[in-house]
Amino acid sequence: MDFDALFQSQLDNLKQEGNYRIFAELERKAGQFPRAKCHNDDAPDDVTVWCSNDYLGMGQHPMVARAMKDAIDACGAGAGGTRNISGTNHAHKCLEAELADLHGKESALLFTSGYVSNWTVLSTLGSRLPDCVILSDALNHASMIEGIRHSRANKVIWKHNDPEDLDRKLACLPANAPKIVAFESVYSMDGDICPMQEIVEVAEQHGAMTYLDEVHAVGLYGPRGGGVSERENLAHRITLIEGTLGKAFGVLGGYITGSEALCDFMRSFASGFIFTTALPPAVAAAAQTSIAYLKQSGKERELHRERVDYLRKRLDQEGIPHMKNPSHIIPVMIKDPVKCRVLADILMQDYGIYVQPINYPTVPKGTERLRFTPSPLHSIEDIEHLVMALKTLWKQCAIAHQVA
Repeated sequence: MDFDALFQSQLDNLKQEGNYRIFAELERKAGQFPRAKCHNDDAPDDVTVWCSNDYLGMGQHPMVARAMKDAIDACGAGAGGTRNISGTNHAHKCLEAELADLHGKESALLFTSGYVSNWTVLSTLGSRLPDCVILSDALNHASMIEGIRHSRANKVIWKHNDPEDLDRKLACLPANAPKIVAFESVYSMDGDICPMQEIVEVAEQHGAMTYLDEVHAVGLYGPRGGGVSERENLAHRITLIEGTLGKAFGVLGGYITGSEALCDFMRSFASGFIFTTALPPAVAAAAQTSIAYLKQSGKERELHRERVDYLRKRLDQEGIPHMKNPSHIIPVMIKDPVKCRVLADILMQDYGIYVQPINYPTVPKGTERLRFTPSPLHSIEDIEHLVMALKTLWKQCAIAHQVA
């Protein structure tokens, strides 16, 4: 059997639909974020990155880079094994203590990515708690969906950000069954924020555990960067808070925080933790430095909000359709996969603006978009250049000037 032909036929279908993904080959310039060198033949050498999840530019912060270099000098490059077999480094324990403090929890546990932490923890909870039912928000991330599926636990989907529907679904379940309500604070594609207090109150009324994904909120919201749960003073009422080190903290890794028993349970039973090599100590040291810095510095968050607000205002002034939401994520709606790809290519080739098209299956068909994430390191001039480029392209491509 010609397996390559089978692979290629599906790739060809993806290209015909306009959903084939082309990666920009970038080389980030230390100390010059959001600038990057582009190695694609059909793009300028120097581009401005407009779609990074390094929301505050902390991956370029001198203190974070120095912490990583110092840790390499002290410990070398790798962890040397799994956490169980020689891989638990002092830097890991220091980082876990920092994370537990960030969310006001007894303990924390590190994973190699936010995807892995969601997948591993939800699958472990669902498989090891007898008769467990996991109630998942309809728009939860793929990592959460995969974890729930892998757990083989009973699954109930509740309407996105709808506490009343959650209440109805919980009321239909056996009172003595372990129930887990899984949801996100900031949803990464639409940029909406959950009604957290209402969700927590419904879960509490039914004796359900709350599982909160804060990956697109940690570092950005709350007085110390603890996320929306910190901002809303709800962290102490949430059973488990999951987050990432790879977005606003600018490094790499995922984590959970919760009670000592919960984190020890995961350490002891979660295969995605037990059987994978630990994060390099240098990564852990850099992440701890970033978190500690953002706990006491609010200037990055303040300037970040200013840049987000300014870009939204300018898009409104020029009639560029973007999805309204209360977060830092600005989706400019195209609603066609081919046009989305074409616009992104022109922005890169003609204007030195890099933004990745967001197409199916990341978002539903017909909701294709360009997802912009301003940072505190984007200048007003950068924003004006972007808006003028979009204004020109909207006229050239005859895309509707309407607000989504």
